[in-house]
Order: sequence, then C-alpha cells, then structure tokens
Amino acid sequence: MLPGFTPWPEKVAQYYRETGCWSGETFGQLLRRQAQSYGEQVVLVSGEQRITYAQLDQRVDRLATGLNRLGIAAGDRVIVQLPNIPAFFEVIFALFRIGALPVFSLPLHRRQEVIYFANYSEAKAYIIPDIEAGYDYRTLAAEVKAEAPGLRHIIVAGEPGEYMALEDLYEDLVELPQEPVASDVAFLQLSGGSTGLSKLIPRTHDDYMYSLRASVEVCQLDEHSVYLAVLPVAHNYPLSSPGVLGTIYAGGQIVLARSGSPDEAFALIDKEKVTITALVPPLALVWLEAAVSRNVHLDSLQVLQVGGAKLGAEAARRVKPVLGCQLQQVFGMAEGLVNYTRLDDPEEIIVETQGKPMSVYDEIRIVDEEDNEVEPGTAGHLLARGPYTIRGYYKADEHNARSFTSDGFYRTGDLARLNPAGYLIVEGRAKDQINRGGDKVAAEEVENHLLAHPAVFDAALVSMPDMYLGERSCAFIIVRSDRTENGAAAAPSAMELKTFLRERGLAAYKIPDRIEFVDHFPQTGVGKVSKKALRERIAQQSAVR
Repeated sequence: MLPGFTPWPEKVAQYYRETGCWSGETFGQLLRRQAQSYGEQVVLVSGEQRITYAQLDQRVDRLATGLNRLGIAAGDRVIVQLPNIPAFFEVIFALFRIGALPVFSLPLHRRQEVIYFANYSEAKAYIIPDIEAGYDYRTLAAEVKAEAPGLRHIIVAGEPGEYMALEDLYEDLVELPQEPVASDVAFLQLSGGSTGLSKLIPRTHDDYMYSLRASVEVCQLDEHSVYLAVLPVAHNYPLSSPGVLGTIYAGGQIVLARSGSPDEAFALIDKEKVTITALVPPLALVWLEAAVSRNVHLDSLQVLQVGGAKLGAEAARRVKPVLGCQLQQVFGMAEGLVNYTRLDDPEEIIVETQGKPMSVYDEIRIVDEEDNEVEPGTAGHLLARGPYTIRGYYKADEHNARSFTSDGFYRTGDLARLNPAGYLIVEGRAKDQINRGGDKVAAEEVENHLLAHPAVFDAALVSMPDMYLGERSCAFIIVRSDRTENGAAAAPSAMELKTFLRERGLAAYKIPDRIEFVDHFPQTGVGKVSKKALRERIAQQSAVR
C-alpha cells in the first residue's frame, strides 16, 4: 500500500468487486491481453511510424527490463513529462509492468511545478523529451535536479546531452519482478488545483480500468475506432475519457498529433480515417471557423468530444452542420466523476447540458452551503462518490478533511444543477480557480508569486470572461506605497511583472492575461477581499473596451 493513499473502505471495495466494477486487471495485463488479441493491428500512428499491439507490448517488456535494472522498482515514483509521441506509451506501460508509478506532468509545466512534483512525490526519476516546440527540456531538468536532491535519474527521449538516453534502456527481456495487483496505485495524476500547486491524485489499476470500460461503453468504441489525440495525452481527459487508454482497452487505433491546429489535424483525420477526437472549447471554435473557411469535409469523423470547460450552446449547435459529426459533451475531473451526453441524445440535451454520470454506480448530490440537498433544478455544490472517484488526495490529510465528506463524497468545487432527466448543467466554480480554456489556474499560486516581487504590496487574481477561452485571468495589483513616493523607484509595469513570473518558472498559461493597478481592493462584509466585485469590475471594463 502506497503511504499517503486513502483507500476505499473494505466493505465498499468488496461491493465494487462483487458488482464487477473492479475486474482485478492491471494495465500491464491489459496491454498483454490486447497484444494477444490484436497483435498485428496498428495501435499507434505517429508521422510515418506505425506500431502494432505486439510491437508495443514487446518494447514495453524490454524497457521495463532496462528500467528495473537501473534500480526503478515497485512503488517508486517517476515524473513523466513527454509530448504526444510513442515513447509516452512505452514508458508508462513499462512502469506499470514493474509497479512503479508515473507522475503525469504536462508539457507546459516549468520549473516551479516540476520541482514541486519531484519533491512532493519523492520521485526517483524524471523522463523528458530533448526539445519540443522549441523548448529544451534538458535545461529544465538541470534546474529541477538542482532543487530536487531525491532525483537520481534524468532520462531523455531523443538526444540526451549530459543525461541518459531512453533508447539505451531497452534491453533483452529477462524475468521481471512480480507485477502489482489491481488494488495498488497505478499512477499519480494532477488536480486542477485551487489553493496553490496541483495536488496529486492516486488512481488505482482497478478504479481507472473501470473508468476506461465505462467510457468505452458510453462512447461506443471498438476495434474499428480511430482516436486522434491532439490534446496532451498526459491530461486526464484525453488519457481516459475514453482517450488513448480507452482506445487501447477497445482494441482501436491511436493517431498522435503534435498540435491541435486544423492544418495538422484535418489532414490526419482525412489520411488516417479518424472516427473520434477530443477538444477543449477554444480549439473547437478554431476548428469550426477553419472548416467553414476551407469548406472541409471530414467524412470519417463520427464523434467530436468537447470538454475541459463549458461549451456555449450556440457553438455547440454548429458542430453537426459544420463538421458533419455528432457532438459529445464531456464534463469530468481527474479525481473521478465523468459525465457524457449520449450519442443518441436529443439535440437540446447535447447542446444545453454537460451530460450525466457514465456509470449507474456513480452517486451525486447537489447541496447548499450547509450540505443540505437542494430542490431539483436548483443550483448548488456538486458532490460525487463512486467506483472511480478517489477517497483522498496523496499525502494531504488536512486538505482531504475539507475536500471529502465524512461518508466519502468528493467536493468537486463545481456549481451545478440537474435537469428532470438527470443531466448536469454546470453553472461555474465555487473554488478560487480560473478555467482558461481547459487549463486550470489556481489563483493562490499566482498571487503568491506576484507577492514575491519587491514592489507588490498585495495581489488578487480573478477570472474575466473571454469569448475564445471562456475565461482569462486578470491580476489586480496594489503597489507598495514607498515605490510611488518622490525619490523612490518607479512602480513596476505590467510587462515587468509578467517577465518576473516567467523568470520564476511559472507555466505560460498561468501568467495573467491582464494586469490592473489599483489603490485598494473592495471588501466583503467580514473584511475579506471581494473577488466577486473584482470580477464584476473587470467584466464591465472589458465590455466597455
């Protein structure tokens, strides 16, 4: 049992086993089973490279052998920060085979985030690309290693520089250690985070495998499905809803894209006869505009999933007539609960709601501030419990006490209401978090970095509406009074503060889109900063401009 992991109560776990939710299969076993069933069928397409199920399974065994010989063993944590390339799959399945735990890091994460992941998870290794999208991850690795003494190995997919080449770790298969059991933690996923840096989410083989199976059934994937991965595959949504792992579960084919640009994606859809893909709302809007201007016909595409943030109803109505495929709205979270509109739902359900829970074993409550259930159709706080919704974050007892009820319901932080058919309509976030086109920005984290600037007295980060991304961020800044008096240094400019944040290693999507300087913050009746008033203020200013 991984220290810091909160398991399901034994009686509940036994119920999920008896009902067949938890099958007892690990991810290593899944790939081996699919290699036996679909050996010569292509599972991964990346550029001109085509890898079959059998080839993937063999390379996973060889890499597992090399990683194990390196000293990576069951229970060890390994940060995996790889883009959409075949090595991502070889690495994570090799780690699954030996019982080591991937810690999923997104390509956009930088020094601050990765150092935190390394130290908090006590990671033994860090696996990166050499250069991706013009950014040299080997330089990042040097910065991380200097601040994370527990990291023993830096492994590079590509030119290793001073580090170890991933390709050198593929060795002839020898007998591997005993594989983990399905109740073990398989990996650590990242939360969206509303109170600082991302919390780590422990997902077991049992619970995540059930999430895949339920997703595959709802989304109707099979061995003929072709999934185009344009979003970073380490993100929970394209990983499992049904995502790349769901496609493997179904015996289908994954086409890897390095970006979501219509130039690349439309060509891949046509060439590889893609049947399903997943986007966030901003990218969906780009695709809609590009398809109209280019008169594109994506004949093979059957399903376009949109999730990560709420898609406006008017944009949702355009998907079928413009792209010629069915829209499926997805509303979920890395902590568990996933909701889908069904492929045969009426149009009004598909465009106006964010779906309903994918499993009959999902339990949801919508409650008021005192945890009393609200009247049907009334908005409230969404709580969730079920066979693939966690019971606690990793090593976070204090936070768990606030984030979970005494009877195991997860407080999602979302405000939602139920329609008469049991579908969710998401109204917003209760947590202090900004959803910037699917990338979650924790206000507290950015504020803490801003407060480190010597000229900043106080900072408050809020969301502001944006037609393209749904939300952007605006930082309200109070400058120290001694910076504006005669003879003192000039107050910082917005550009200076943004540069300051970049130099502190903050991911680009967390840099405030707009910075406003104010003399004071509005306050609530109890003297707290009224972020509601600040949001209203910037919304009005944006509308005027």
